Amino acid sequence: MKKPNILMIMADQLSAPVLPFHGNTAVKAPHLQALAERSTVFDNAYCNFPLCAPARFSLLAGQFATRIGAFDNACEFEASTPTLPYYLGAQGYKTILAGKMHFVGPDQKHGFQERLTTDIYPADFGWAADWKEGEFSFYSPGHNLSTVDESGECFRSLQLDYDEEVEAKSVQRLYDLARDDEQPFFMCVSYTHPHPPFHILPEYLARYKREEINLPTVGDIPMEERDMLSRWIQFSHGLDKQTASEEQILRARHAYYAMVSYIDDKVGKLLETLQRTGFDDNTIVVFTSDHGDMLGERGMWFKRVFFDWSAKVPMIVRQPGNAGGRRIAEPVSHVDLLPTLMDFAADGKTPEWVEPVDGRSLRPLIEGESERDDASAFVEYTAEGVTGPCCMLRRGRYKYVYTHGYPDQLYDMTADPKELRNIATTSPELTAGLKAQVFARWDADDIKRRVLASQARRQFIKDLPDAIQPVWDYQASVDDTKRFVRRGSARIIKVKKRWPVVTDIGS
Repeated sequence: MKKPNILMIMADQLSAPVLPFHGNTAVKAPHLQALAERSTVFDNAYCNFPLCAPARFSLLAGQFATRIGAFDNACEFEASTPTLPYYLGAQGYKTILAGKMHFVGPDQKHGFQERLTTDIYPADFGWAADWKEGEFSFYSPGHNLSTVDESGECFRSLQLDYDEEVEAKSVQRLYDLARDDEQPFFMCVSYTHPHPPFHILPEYLARYKREEINLPTVGDIPMEERDMLSRWIQFSHGLDKQTASEEQILRARHAYYAMVSYIDDKVGKLLETLQRTGFDDNTIVVFTSDHGDMLGERGMWFKRVFFDWSAKVPMIVRQPGNAGGRRIAEPVSHVDLLPTLMDFAADGKTPEWVEPVDGRSLRPLIEGESERDDASAFVEYTAEGVTGPCCMLRRGRYKYVYTHGYPDQLYDMTADPKELRNIATTSPELTAGLKAQVFARWDADDIKRRVLASQARRQFIKDLPDAIQPVWDYQASVDDTKRFVRRGSARIIKVKKRWPVVTDIGS
């Protein structure tokens, strides 16, 4: 029996709570809604780091970010790290990447045999964090109130240019694969919407009436009433002294919802292409995002915190032959995707891991096994804005949050889904138990030492003159002599590119 193909579609900064199949009926995403109805939907899926590059590295490695040295958006993803594309390649898969992955360092493929586009972000150390500056020292020039205020209509943008190319290259490659259907494939298609700035085409804005846009469920919280991690991040976003007005919130949410609809159309196009190429019946489809966006909840925007709007991601898996419609409540995370997809690719005969992975296969849950009592999701943050390692453990109904040097937080996500009541002091035994589980596998002091050492190395290189700065950005190239008519028979080349194929080409 032929191994299943795998298509993994990623959005950028798409929060799970914003989607209609997670309760926000204001958002129009019919293709994702239809996919969810035919898939297994994980209601409590988390990224492993609420920031782009570490989240993606962790997903591909199946390991927690600090274990592989992914401390911020400018950490090198070591070439020796075993990744999902490497493991699948060893199973005979053709592995292909289109779109954003934010690889940092000389290795710009990490096991992907083909890369169809360049990346939208830099591959160097320019975005390295620096904890030596101390508390309340980092300010993000690209994530602040002006970003929220400028939301709205555009006809062209960097992100539109990029995602249109990602879609075109991905669709074309699927048709090319259909003509040479010998090898199973793993294709990751990774878009940059709805990452800010919140700019989108007018026709997508027009899908929404202003009165349909809902306000945050939790309003602004005074700085003095916030936990320390939230204070740090609010300061880094320039939101410690000013917050968005209701008009700004509505305008930004309107644009963000429209950007989600844009991604939804991209998903629909890929699913349509699977049907037209005949791959639909033998392709596992995964949809997820690298992390979420607070989108005005609690007066916060963007990411970097452990509240669900920032850390919870959509994760839906469609398995061929499985009718779907299954909802899984237990906590899972991105590190579970590597063992899950390997389970499908190797038909349950998962090979020995080169080094231990931190996730476990979700295939039994997808195929109907009852949920597990010991399920958990672990999330870290060691990037800009903070001055020590921070983490979150979601286990069952409880979410424990550790902020280095500051009081613990504990939330009952069943009784308090908006995360408004910290019960750490009133539930000391429960808090201590979850904290012990964290520190049994996570050494905050050692992580802080490693982070500071990594930052020092990268800051030294980052501050060197431009003439000796490393240049690692991936340059995508295409041999047009093999794509279009050149010397020879125009008919043969044109007919070869047709789909469905013409069996008798003739002369």
